[in-house]
Amino acid sequence: MKFNSLIPELSVSNFEKSLEFYTKIIGFKIAYQREESKFAFLSLQRAQIMIEQVNNTWKTGVLKHPFGRGINFQILVSHIDLILNSLKTHKYPLFSKPQEKWRRQNNKLIGQKEFLIQDPDGYLLRFAESLGTKPL
Repeated sequence: MKFNSLIPELSVSNFEKSLEFYTKIIGFKIAYQREESKFAFLSLQRAQIMIEQVNNTWKTGVLKHPFGRGINFQILVSHIDLILNSLKTHKYPLFSKPQEKWRRQNNKLIGQKEFLIQDPDGYLLRFAESLGTKPL
């Protein structure tokens, strides 16, 4: 298994609920798991994250819902519609509806179709698929 250079590890309040959300609703696969630690390493296409039941190992302050205030995790996928359909099937609410975004990178625009959701602990997840590039 090849590890990305940056892999977020999310502290979660209910490991089983979060694992079900990430695997059954979003479509992440369990690369490996340590059940005794309530830990899982998850992957979705080229994205990797870890989830672990809240413990005192990483505690830097009081955790209060929504977790991860001030950060969103962009997860690039080949097609966001697969995830959107699953969210709809599971009646899971969107934080922001799908939309096209074009952002400047030097002398060109990079496009994405994206939407945001919050996981069970409130971490903000931005799923995006590439729309390519175009000149300014």
